[in-house]
Amino acid sequence: MIALFYHIPECLQSLTEKSAADIILDCKQKDGTIPSQGVQCHMKLGVVGLPNVGKSTLFNAITNAGAQAENYPFCTIEPNTGVVPVPDHRLDVLAGMYHPKKVTPAVIEFVDIAGLVKGASRGEGLGNKFLSHIRETDAIVHVVRCFDDDTIIHVDGSVDPARDIDTINLELIFADMDTVQKRREKAEKSFRGGDKNAAAEAELAERLYAHLESGKPARTLDCTEDEKQIMNGWFLLTTKPVIYAANIAEDDLGKDESGIAYVNSVRDVAEAEGAGVIVISAAIEQDIASMSQDEKKEFLEEMGIGQSGLDRLITASYKLLGLISFLTAGEDECRAWTIVNGTKAPQAAGKIHTDFEKGFIRAEIVPFDTLAGLGSMAACREKGLVRSEGKDYVMKDGDVTLFRFNV
Repeated sequence: MIALFYHIPECLQSLTEKSAADIILDCKQKDGTIPSQGVQCHMKLGVVGLPNVGKSTLFNAITNAGAQAENYPFCTIEPNTGVVPVPDHRLDVLAGMYHPKKVTPAVIEFVDIAGLVKGASRGEGLGNKFLSHIRETDAIVHVVRCFDDDTIIHVDGSVDPARDIDTINLELIFADMDTVQKRREKAEKSFRGGDKNAAAEAELAERLYAHLESGKPARTLDCTEDEKQIMNGWFLLTTKPVIYAANIAEDDLGKDESGIAYVNSVRDVAEAEGAGVIVISAAIEQDIASMSQDEKKEFLEEMGIGQSGLDRLITASYKLLGLISFLTAGEDECRAWTIVNGTKAPQAAGKIHTDFEKGFIRAEIVPFDTLAGLGSMAACREKGLVRSEGKDYVMKDGDVTLFRFNV
């Protein structure tokens, strides 16, 4: 879920045609500050995994939220949350051009959810808490242990990525089966009461139940768009997109991943269900988290891995959820806004403020690469490269945008 909640200053009520930049300038208070503009809601990723797979270590590394990382099950009882900025070099370039008072990147919220054991769908371990917290997320990052270490206890006594994935997936499937069964009973009752539309829901529930019973997640069911809409209303756990984070040993980082048997096992499972995979070393990420930017860059170059695990995780998350960012720039703020790929200009404007969408006139757009290449918006205008786009324009990743609208 991506939305924006704004406090609307009184000065908005008397505006005619304005741009987003004009709004900010007009709304300055006497002391020169800008009124509270609310908080941008953002993608929420639930980080899950069996106890002692490196889940909380990874969470600590990428959010610095200080979750406990002890060598025993259930050390993360309440979900720890951390909001991290989305790395975007384009904001650095825009900041160098505009010298804004602040730079606001897009953000992702990570939620470290309690460890899971067999029987969680029946309330074993901390299963009930685990399942309820997963329902509140947009996607799941499933950390899978892909390293051997006799000093770190495995709940099943040995390392087996496919088995570990199956353990969690089955618990989610069992929970969904219970939900679908209740939905089917409710739909059948409504149909007997004369609601003819309930027949389609009952049929879908019956078909989905059989699919789940065969051990397959709901997201792999072959269904129509209308049926997907019905399923979305059921808030199922196994419809959520999944990224498997294969947590490898420090010594394996930088090696040819195809030669790591545990990683291959994770990839086989992911391919079968259309999930994403990143290979990461939680221990290394913890070291990286304490480095300066220069140290981090040098370290990554030495290791030959290019990007940190966090950067790769965010990239994979954006791809999996079909997300892109458009940019706004000015002397007050340079900012990245997250939208779903395929969003049209008025709806993108609505992410900044609902009035921008309601009174949308046009969007003045220049691709980031064009702006960066010419060095200024004025230069882009001189060459006629700033486009004026209407309500049917589909936003592109990296569009530097100025919205014009009536209020």
